[in-house]
Amino acid sequence: MSEEFYRIKRLPPYVFTEVNALKAKARAAGRDVIDLGMGNPDGPTPPHIVAKLVEAVQNPRTHGYSVSRGITGLRRACSAYYARRFGVELDPEREVIVTLGSKEGLANLAQAITAPGDIVLVPNPCYPIHAFGFIMAGASVRHVPVGTEFDFLGELKKAVQHSIPAPLAIVLNFPANPTAQTVDLDFYGEIVAFCRRYNIIVLSDLAYAEIYFDDNPPPSILEVPGARDIAVEFTSLSKTYSMAGWRIGFAVGNARLIAALARVKSYLDYGAFTPIQVAATAALNGPQDCVVKIRERYRARRDVLIDGLRQAGWPLPQPDATMFAWAPIPVAFRGIGSLDFSKLLLERANVAVSPGIGFGEYGEGFVRIALVENGQRLRQATRNIRAFLSGRNDVVELRRGEPHSPRLAPEAV
Repeated sequence: MSEEFYRIKRLPPYVFTEVNALKAKARAAGRDVIDLGMGNPDGPTPPHIVAKLVEAVQNPRTHGYSVSRGITGLRRACSAYYARRFGVELDPEREVIVTLGSKEGLANLAQAITAPGDIVLVPNPCYPIHAFGFIMAGASVRHVPVGTEFDFLGELKKAVQHSIPAPLAIVLNFPANPTAQTVDLDFYGEIVAFCRRYNIIVLSDLAYAEIYFDDNPPPSILEVPGARDIAVEFTSLSKTYSMAGWRIGFAVGNARLIAALARVKSYLDYGAFTPIQVAATAALNGPQDCVVKIRERYRARRDVLIDGLRQAGWPLPQPDATMFAWAPIPVAFRGIGSLDFSKLLLERANVAVSPGIGFGEYGEGFVRIALVENGQRLRQATRNIRAFLSGRNDVVELRRGEPHSPRLAPEAV
């Protein structure tokens, strides 16, 4: 058994290993590391949701196997959410399925619809499961550059033109992780028209639908007439209600694709623990002021981070959504790359961030900064970074004399 297994060989080395090892070493040495790397919400789940979980778990009838498609009440609650938020009417029996977070749903739908050799179009940089869910399923991934400096629709058209065989599917993610880019409904309209013309499945990841900071809530692709002919959309309660560890999400849309996902899931799981599904139902059907508070918490943190880094001499574009800032590496450090710059921030400023190369080749030159610490800690982080940047010339010369770390393929959080 000297050779690696087939699917394991298709997965690249974990690009954050070096940063994580340095972070663990620093903490073991007693250093106060401010971790802005992983997008793990630090706020508590709202009390009424927790209370419903406690109530449900005290009923012994909820302790057995659940339903892989999700309990009826939760699927109806998801349908009601889409109706009031997007004006989209969904059939909870045919067009909604509960997933163990959006990540599991994406990966299992990839298994359901993909044959070896299929071409799937994936934005780059991207959240890693968007690419590696299909790679593990045997597909070939063609990356489409995404970001404010690219014409995504133009790049998509070129990718389709040059793909042999024709693409099976495209993955979309707006508001985007890691770039925080947003799009409007007209963008989705063009995507739907184009993909219907070329018979391309659309998989939309809308995990950050409720974490936005302007007066334009992110739209759903399903608002576009005809989208359900080709599209499935994934949403999650992880960020909206600070329920990341609860692992509850949804896939909604095209009934044939939902049925394919349900078929695969029926072989793999019995659904989330029933009390968690009951609590998730309470989250969607209950008071939504908690969502506003969570959104405002991230907005306040965004403002602290952006203002603090501007004062430190590192101005960033202000994100309009998500819990991330996508930060171009300061000019003086661009020659060393995002991985070495991330290591420097940790070594010299006690601040951990995610190197952009971990999200794909077009992520090089950036780092992702997560808004997962309170305002006081973020202010401390920006003060540390300011002190680090004030001595940047000496630091850059030191690092340039060292061998650069290799660019590893994307994997991440």
